[in-house]
Amino acid sequence: MTPFSLRPSLAVLASLFSLSAIAQPVVQELDQVVVTAARAPQSAQQVVGDVTVITQEELVRAGQNSVAEVLARQAGIEFYNNGGPQAVTGVSIRGAEARHTLVLIDGMRVNSSVNGGANWNAIDTANIERIEIVRGAASSLYGSDAIGGVVNIITKTGQSGQPAQLYGSIGYGSHGTFKSSLGLSGSHEGLSYHFAASMADSDGYNATNKDNAFSYHGDKDGYSQHSFNGAIAYEWAAEQKIGFNAYNGYINGDFDAGEFSPGAFTQTRQQSYNLYSQNRLAANWLSTLNMGLSKEFIANPTYSNHLSTLQRQYRWQNDITLTADQHLSLIAERLEERITHNLAYTNTDRNTNSIAAIYRAQYNPHHIQISLRNDAISGFGHRVTGGIGYDLDLDANWTVGVAANTGFKAPSMSDLYYPLDWGFQGNPNLKPEKSRNMEAHLGYDNGVSQFKVTAFQNKVRDLIDPYVCDSNFQCTALNVDRATIRGVSLFGAHDFGNLNLWASADFTNPRDDSTRNQLTRRAKQNVKAGANYQWQALNVGAEYQYVGKRYDDQANNNALGGYSLVNLTAEYAVNQNVTAQIRWNNVFDKTYHNAYGYNMPGSNVFLNLAWRM
Repeated sequence: MTPFSLRPSLAVLASLFSLSAIAQPVVQELDQVVVTAARAPQSAQQVVGDVTVITQEELVRAGQNSVAEVLARQAGIEFYNNGGPQAVTGVSIRGAEARHTLVLIDGMRVNSSVNGGANWNAIDTANIERIEIVRGAASSLYGSDAIGGVVNIITKTGQSGQPAQLYGSIGYGSHGTFKSSLGLSGSHEGLSYHFAASMADSDGYNATNKDNAFSYHGDKDGYSQHSFNGAIAYEWAAEQKIGFNAYNGYINGDFDAGEFSPGAFTQTRQQSYNLYSQNRLAANWLSTLNMGLSKEFIANPTYSNHLSTLQRQYRWQNDITLTADQHLSLIAERLEERITHNLAYTNTDRNTNSIAAIYRAQYNPHHIQISLRNDAISGFGHRVTGGIGYDLDLDANWTVGVAANTGFKAPSMSDLYYPLDWGFQGNPNLKPEKSRNMEAHLGYDNGVSQFKVTAFQNKVRDLIDPYVCDSNFQCTALNVDRATIRGVSLFGAHDFGNLNLWASADFTNPRDDSTRNQLTRRAKQNVKAGANYQWQALNVGAEYQYVGKRYDDQANNNALGGYSLVNLTAEYAVNQNVTAQIRWNNVFDKTYHNAYGYNMPGSNVFLNLAWRM
């Protein structure tokens, strides 16, 4: 570690320990409810695992930032994009590959069957109620893709007992960026509803620089975007409910394709629909039936490429209360994947049948969660994954815990069945990628001060190298790589009343076991800190982020230098119905890169006016 990278790390470490030392007894606020960590609602204080909830307040302060940028302000998370929020984007959790992050919208998986990643650019913060993040392998809960962790994007819904409310926002900022949203939410006699739409348009900035010799083109790369989400539910008796959630996001984004292909753009649409029935069948038995689907469509006219994915998802979950302190969830699922592509893939469908059991228990200071899952995937046979976590409350404030989990990712349809084209062909003999994750943590929380240190190790084998060529330049995908990711994550926060402070520091060694090289686009040091001060109707905030050196290639030849960013926010409640907001990103106009040859925005400002009536 160089002296430069050590200074911010030591500063945050000092602040973390000082924050936890300013402890004083208080009455705790109402605890958050978390669903993703055990696939059933539970108090955040009872969750076993490394879980974070991004609240509505944090999303409101996002301003012009994308979902990926909001996530990257959380401990243990990094992101990259290829020249703007409209471009290809990846989110990495705890040093794992971006395609090892399972992404859900209202519990429906949306990772692409074709390429394995998620269409982050087609998801708008305006339609999101909250985001739940589970770090570490979670395939025993959700099956394929959850090697690094899970991000569950929960869209806005109507609340029982809430009268009809109309709300909206309108904002403008740097790069000619305009955003607006309009929504209606309410309930009446057991019927709750929420409907919202948003749109955005931006002139953008130049996506590439001259390091990207193949794609460089000196123009601005903007985007236009719109999205819609709807939720309607009818509860005719306590815990007897039927409902429907829908999300539809679209973005038309420019990208650079070289001087001879000006005006290149990609159209991306991401949809998720979920019909559910939740019924209390007995005093200790809650049944939930889900029938949903997710769809993606991506078109790139410049290269005459287009693809679409349809994933039909069926689930029956039974949550059984064994005793007041013991809970058992039994889950049966089916996933049907269907793809279309402008090329003739050798196979275009895959089915997965799954069963899972999740056991949770609270025995005074002891918290236990055990999960076991079997996924039967057409073409691969069975994959069995498991997880166990144990937390011990040392006293009212201190907790210590350990966990071990296994994960896997089935190869994408492109890895398997891509037809012979330009010397590359898919490999139907690929094996799923597999991981083993272990972690331990120590935490303190008295309702005013929080401190947590987590140590983890994730060993991944049978990693797929998507482009391995022989001496005749015939290329395919192969299971050839192994990786070990070790790290320590620290988090501290303190509430002074009007002033809130928080800081995190992640020290990670994401290593290729065969070459000992640093894994691509993942830093060894990540430091983040923030402050918010409330004075009457005014709330002001500051954020700091340091990202260490990374590499853009497996050989570690193309370096991405470390960088520090400072962001400022302010929010003023004009009255009980109208709020004015401003966000200033990259205050000192730092030049930095998250992908080799691609630019990130300089200093940029966004003004927003939000109202509710």
